Amino acid sequence: MPALAIFQHEWRGLWASWLVRLWLIASVLWTLLTLPEKWARMQTAPLISSLMFPYLVFPWFIIVVFLGITPVTGARLEALSDGILSRPIARYEYFLACWAARVAVVLSVFSLAVVPFTLLITFANRPAPTDSVTWFGAVSAFVVVALVLTFLVSLGFFAGALARRPLVAALLLIFGWFPLMLALHVYSLEEFSPLSLNQALPTLFRTSWSETDADKRRLSNVDIQALGKAGGMFVSMLSGSAEPQKNGKSDFFETFFSKGDYRDFSLTRVIFGYGTPTLIALGLATLVFCRRDL
Repeated sequence: MPALAIFQHEWRGLWASWLVRLWLIASVLWTLLTLPEKWARMQTAPLISSLMFPYLVFPWFIIVVFLGITPVTGARLEALSDGILSRPIARYEYFLACWAARVAVVLSVFSLAVVPFTLLITFANRPAPTDSVTWFGAVSAFVVVALVLTFLVSLGFFAGALARRPLVAALLLIFGWFPLMLALHVYSLEEFSPLSLNQALPTLFRTSWSETDADKRRLSNVDIQALGKAGGMFVSMLSGSAEPQKNGKSDFFETFFSKGDYRDFSLTRVIFGYGTPTLIALGLATLVFCRRDL
């Protein structure tokens, strides 16, 4: 099949490029350098969620989008025009094969850089407070993040098909998507803002398959610790003693994941919130690419 051959060609070409290789190396090094300082302090759910922050927010977001822009812009556009005209393959087949190859590469880099450390964090005997991470929550979290990465690649394809020039497409996405993501984060819309979604991931990690309304109303370990801390502060105020100081400076992710209330988190709503724009972006990109002149 021509589409499968193009997929394999794009797959091999991407892994042979220094961009993907350096991205994978940088992702692993980023985790190795940032994990030790949070190893003994953060609970399992927020610690794993912090590993996904670079992919959902910054800086790996830029590389994911760039991989989506490049197949249909610049010099690649001239090369693919000759390929389409000289081979028995439809435009949409070439376009979708390139899209599938880039999605597969992005998800492979994410899996190779995050999954091993997730297993290490989950099964290691750490001095951090215990956490109630479930298998259903962990699998659901990875599926949701994979869906967001697929959406970002599709968004890059749409911008590339619309703008043709990679620099213009990249500027449109960076200066358009970041303000929109921050604006949606103000209202804690995890089904539309990856920043809010990353903040809500600890809640998803602690979600069980058979969770009932009574379970949702039950206090979690985080709630119990927060109540204990508030009680200690109240007793200190009544006794007139000074509040005990924290050991060391507070970590960015500790502050980040302590904010926001996502107890009404809905997995169905999040999947629909990112799945629908993904299909729309991919459909519009394919339509624009098929109807324009090469």
